[in-house]
Amino acid sequence: MDPYAVLGVQPGASPAEVSRAYRAKAKEWHPDVRGTEDALRRMAIINAAYEQIRDGKLPAAPEPAPVSRQPRRRRAGHWLADDVRRSLGAELLAALEPDEPVQLMTRTSTSASPQTVLAVTDRRLLWLLDDAISHRVRSLAFKAISAVEVRRRRRSTSVRVSRRRGRPVEFADLDEATATAVSRAVTEARR
Repeated sequence: MDPYAVLGVQPGASPAEVSRAYRAKAKEWHPDVRGTEDALRRMAIINAAYEQIRDGKLPAAPEPAPVSRQPRRRRAGHWLADDVRRSLGAELLAALEPDEPVQLMTRTSTSASPQTVLAVTDRRLLWLLDDAISHRVRSLAFKAISAVEVRRRRRSTSVRVSRRRGRPVEFADLDEATATAVSRAVTEARR
């Protein structure tokens, strides 16, 4: 019998904590309150546990289990360069599939969020809506894309990605070279 488990306290609990736990269990299981045989047995166990802790007569601690060598867990995105992994952040790293390379990464904006991080992998577009509360990471597989269009404006360039089903996604506030690189990567991967 583990007296600490019986009273519901942690080993090393203060005497005041042990006394409070004992009184709470005694109120709950006292035979005058419950009036059953089970309550009598339970109250005897509670009294014995309290006495063991109070008097310091605790059973010997069990032998620790042998430490097994667990395979070392690799951190997310271990196959990526350190600077790419840091730039992606924890949420985009968690969304990557094992050994999915990131070809390009940039800051952009979408209609859903003016602060978006876009990552282009070898199989899909992944983006993080930085200021969103929920559903922050989105993805679009290249096979679900029907067209990619680069739109040039006065001050910035955007990439409009049309889906086979659903509304298009537009990544805005890009410089022309980055928008062209995103468009080229998606077009080449779709072939």
